[in-house]
Amino acid sequence: MSLLSDMPDSYNLTMDLNLLRVFDAIYAARSISNAADRLGMSQPACSQALSRLRIELRDPLFERTAGGVKPTERADRLARSVQGGLALLDEGVREPDAFHPQTSRAELKLHLTDIGEMRFLPRLVQTLQSRAPGIKVLASPWPQKDIAEALHNGDLHLAIGFLPQTQGTQKIELLKDRYALMVKAGHPLIRGRGRSGLSTRALSRFDFVTVRSHSETQRILSVLQLEERIRLRVSSFLALPAIVRSTDLAVVIPKAIAQEFEPREEFLLLDADLPQQDFTVSLHWGRRHEHDPFLRWARALVIELFKQ
Repeated sequence: MSLLSDMPDSYNLTMDLNLLRVFDAIYAARSISNAADRLGMSQPACSQALSRLRIELRDPLFERTAGGVKPTERADRLARSVQGGLALLDEGVREPDAFHPQTSRAELKLHLTDIGEMRFLPRLVQTLQSRAPGIKVLASPWPQKDIAEALHNGDLHLAIGFLPQTQGTQKIELLKDRYALMVKAGHPLIRGRGRSGLSTRALSRFDFVTVRSHSETQRILSVLQLEERIRLRVSSFLALPAIVRSTDLAVVIPKAIAQEFEPREEFLLLDADLPQQDFTVSLHWGRRHEHDPFLRWARALVIELFKQ
């Protein structure tokens, strides 16, 4: 992968390699001031470097927005070459040792929501205990808008989930799922109708519980104009089994998660007419670090365990 693939022949790479690092930082941060902080330079110096690169490439590269800057199409093309090229340069300078999972004491930093932790951590940690017993896993939820930059900067190593707002990363699809409606067995609005699907009109008769950390379920209810039917918002999916079991509240929930609730006979999982109910869970990582031996091994392990 050449750093010159999207540059004019006259561009002097050896003289201005630092300009590419400035570009790379701005592209990841979507902010000149944040990029300057990350690089340890002043904002005027960062802006001056960007101006030089704009002149060299004859493109504005970034346009101002209310919250920072957004890349032009030329910048998007350039970023693919620059990120991969800088990763190879950094790897060559560092000359990282080969990764030895049985003796490693590395920390693996993951983005997972609480629902992702329920779904992925048990099997992942069980496998690590046998294959790489010294590795420590640090899992935490990040705002989707910050994930790409965190992966790029190494604050995160991998992100797993349905992350439609996370752009500019490398990713691979792990599995597909769909949203359904879960209620308690014997719910008064379900008696006599079996497990047939629910129409939008039928859904409007339910009261709902939602999870604050899972915005997609709240978006679904908003699209259905059922926000006024939300009676309870909780902070974690872990609270849902007891709440649904003991009340008449319904919850919109990924099927794969609902099927793990025990005892199963106390819950009903119903198909419903929900907008955009099918979704994909993907593994995301940053281009800058994809050649790192440890992270390459970690990606392969996640894909081995969870790709359907």
